[in-house]
Amino acid sequence: MQLFGRPFRPRLWPTLTALPVFLVLIGLGTWQAQRMGEKEAEIATLQARWQAPPIELPQDFSDPEALQFHRVELTGRFLNDKEFYLPGKSYKATHGLYVATPFLLDDGRSVIVNRGWVPDKYKQPESRQAGLFQDRVTIEGILRIGGWKSRDFVKPENDPAKNVWYYFDLPAMAAVAGLQQPVTAMYVEALGDESTGILPIGLPFRVDIPNDHLQYAITWYL
Repeated sequence: MQLFGRPFRPRLWPTLTALPVFLVLIGLGTWQAQRMGEKEAEIATLQARWQAPPIELPQDFSDPEALQFHRVELTGRFLNDKEFYLPGKSYKATHGLYVATPFLLDDGRSVIVNRGWVPDKYKQPESRQAGLFQDRVTIEGILRIGGWKSRDFVKPENDPAKNVWYYFDLPAMAAVAGLQQPVTAMYVEALGDESTGILPIGLPFRVDIPNDHLQYAITWYL
């Protein structure tokens, strides 16, 4: 056999060394391809949940993962004097923050609702009076699990004293706000309509679960 004009003769030990490595890489590529299919099925399930008709806020939160991304309908009133602020959020190249507000349900429970985004200049409630609903309202949203969702070594510290929250620490938020019968297993991502011009803006919802397994499979196969 000729290789680049020279005789090619596979040697025993290089071949015996390379063969297991080759098999391992093929195995890793196949495993990633299988994981890609599993992740696609998971994403399809979660998308079906939030696209389904809304349900009432569950009483049982013993399995939050099973409730993640379900659409819910809430009736009650916002506790506007207990807002939380999550800074460092940009929308359409404009810097701003998320506003989260406790929502007092008719059954006496309180759940924290991420109402959406506002520009920095509209952080103070008095600057957006139209969105401070005082009366009893019915809203729709998506159930989400709180907590920090990235690596611990980059985890920032929330500052409850300054009302600066980088992630949803639901038990701490409920304690700071003095909520009665708080739901601390999950919060609600409000669904909104930007066209109303009312702040905060409920941003378009999507299932934000990464699926990079195809890239990994190609890398291992190559």
